Amino acid sequence: MAEIGIILLLFEVGLNTDIKRLIQSGTKSTIVAIIGFIAPLVFGFSIAYWLFELSLLISLFIGGTLTATSIGITVRVLTDLKFNNSHEGQIVLGAAVLDDILGVILLALLYEFSFGGGVNWVNATKVLIFVSAFFVLAPMLAKLMSIVIKRFHASSEIPGLIPTTIVSLVLFFAWLAHAVGAPELLGGFAAGLALSRRFFLPLGVTLRRDENFAKIIEEQMQPIISLFTPIFFVVVGLSINLREIDWTSSHIWGFSLVLLAVAIVGKMMGSFLIRENLASRLMIGMSMVPRGEVGLIFAELGRFSGIFNNEIHAGMVIVIVLTTIIPPFTIKWFYKRYSHLMNN
Repeated sequence: MAEIGIILLLFEVGLNTDIKRLIQSGTKSTIVAIIGFIAPLVFGFSIAYWLFELSLLISLFIGGTLTATSIGITVRVLTDLKFNNSHEGQIVLGAAVLDDILGVILLALLYEFSFGGGVNWVNATKVLIFVSAFFVLAPMLAKLMSIVIKRFHASSEIPGLIPTTIVSLVLFFAWLAHAVGAPELLGGFAAGLALSRRFFLPLGVTLRRDENFAKIIEEQMQPIISLFTPIFFVVVGLSINLREIDWTSSHIWGFSLVLLAVAIVGKMMGSFLIRENLASRLMIGMSMVPRGEVGLIFAELGRFSGIFNNEIHAGMVIVIVLTTIIPPFTIKWFYKRYSHLMNN
């Protein structure tokens, strides 16, 4: 049930991914996203590999976990502040979309490394080719299948037809992703991306979007997503054995605090490389910090594949929890105090 939950969680991330917003937001979003992806990856890997003397694969997983940005938390906070349609909000949301896509691709590579027994660049290249082909073909197939589902929905009196067929579609894509050598959750992400109200295709004339039907899919899938995804978070909590961790050791605290600093600074670096005033840069940077469910997915894959031991996994969860809970409060405080200085 937890594995179904994580697939549906990525399906929801895909549903909330706005490709058009990414294209419209331009180079500033791209800079914020790419720097916010590369900096935590490089710094996290370097610190784990050279400072804490961990293995190459563990260090890559640590760096990969720190690259995550939770688009769900970011959108929720910005919407609550009525800031999502502002100049800064558009940059953040565009960057978060690109960050999600880069993160999913990195997750596919780490998945290959974890189950392949180490870093193999030949296999990694094959995975990238398969993932690229999957991202191109899967959304088109999902879009075509959604048209079939819509027609059956219009003529059928069977209750629950949409959620039943959509769950089947998502799980089919999860199996398809696994068959091409990518993690199953990539299939969930691709299906969500294709069924999103904000997704478009080069074949847009042939496959016209029906935003009302897409909204119906979102509404009817929400109870199922809300049923299964908490089970994933419960399993993450159950997997941490706090008794096995030596809390008197300075290592766990040093490990967590250093990576926490990397997680915050690395995400904020990109915002200081774009032309905005200081208040806008800080707001954009803070909005990119939340890790949320995406970070937990990375950490759980590391634990499940045996890459992370209990102590490293606990340290990563501590970092993810702190970078999930603290930013919404700091963003709201900063906005109330300094919003008049921004370019919104």
